[in-house]
Amino acid sequence: MNFNSKLPNVGTTIFTVMSALAKEHHALNLSQGFPNYPSSQKLNDFVTNAMNNGYNQYAPMAGNLELRMAIAHKYELLYNSSYHPEKEITVTAGATQAIYTIISAFVRPNDEVIIFKPAYDCYEPAVEINGGQTIPIQLSAPNYKVNWEEVASKISSQTKMIIINSPHNPSGTIWSKEDMLQLQKLTNNTNIIVLSDEVYEHIVFDDAQHQSACLFEDLKQRSFITASFGKTFHNTGWKIGYCCAPEILMSEFRKVHQFNVFSVHHPSQKGISDYMQDSKTYLGLNAFFQQKRDLFLNLISESRFKFQPSQGTYFQVLDYSKITDDYDVDFAKRLTRDFKIAAIPLSVFNDNGKDDKVLRFCFAKTDDTLIRASEILCKI
Repeated sequence: MNFNSKLPNVGTTIFTVMSALAKEHHALNLSQGFPNYPSSQKLNDFVTNAMNNGYNQYAPMAGNLELRMAIAHKYELLYNSSYHPEKEITVTAGATQAIYTIISAFVRPNDEVIIFKPAYDCYEPAVEINGGQTIPIQLSAPNYKVNWEEVASKISSQTKMIIINSPHNPSGTIWSKEDMLQLQKLTNNTNIIVLSDEVYEHIVFDDAQHQSACLFEDLKQRSFITASFGKTFHNTGWKIGYCCAPEILMSEFRKVHQFNVFSVHHPSQKGISDYMQDSKTYLGLNAFFQQKRDLFLNLISESRFKFQPSQGTYFQVLDYSKITDDYDVDFAKRLTRDFKIAAIPLSVFNDNGKDDKVLRFCFAKTDDTLIRASEILCKI
């Protein structure tokens, strides 16, 4: 058969490559972002109870209403911001599906979408497959600060969307209030849609505050927020997420959502809604993950790696420039083969493969795993 691929430059993701290499060489896998400890037994029991009590048929297209009400309550509690549970919240098959559907609903051929690199790898292909063009803004280690004059220079009459991500994967940095105000100012009185990927909103360190798009009224009116229960409740394999947006935007989202997903796993939705009745289930994550970050960094403080402590997410970027000049992909593979520890090279998320000599390590692991990992890193 002869055909032209819609994604000719897309191959196997770096996450699959590094996880497979880790498995092949029996290495500690700190590459892919998933916990190696179980989700809450209480949550698991709620989901089991939902199955036993008949929540086994299609959920409503927009999601289980009790769950949407719990999500709405969370936004009121954390941000004093309201989303209507019936009109402005949709439960999705993970945040990635939400992101893809948002892009599919709005991006047309030749539209431009601004993304900040290093960028999570699902953004650009979704834009490309819908005929859009990504306009990259390259951020640099170690601070990954946004140059807002550069952003302003990249906005054009073709700009349909700006995708932001804070707390930021893969760098572990967070956007400040001033960053969000700059974004609000640049998009004011335009037709630009903002897609705010906030899947790590509950994982922010050192008493910092997550600056959600919903905190800025003008920005909220043009923004989708995407979120992930998998990141929040340590069960990435469930693939349950959601998005929030003003009704005028959400109605367009649901036109696409109903035909590529319709609805997602009903007993998980019911179980999560029951679990969320206690807000401590998500409010304690900052301290939980900061303990893991601090343990990991204290253990590697005498290593040859350089670092600035992660500000959010469960990822830590380590600078290896004092160790070798190797290209980061090559060094990551060598670490896996020779030292039995796997990480993610950041160049694969950068514009034109920019190599800052840094690797991303996931610390959503048991303390024992982090201790074993630090012992390896201190020997390199």
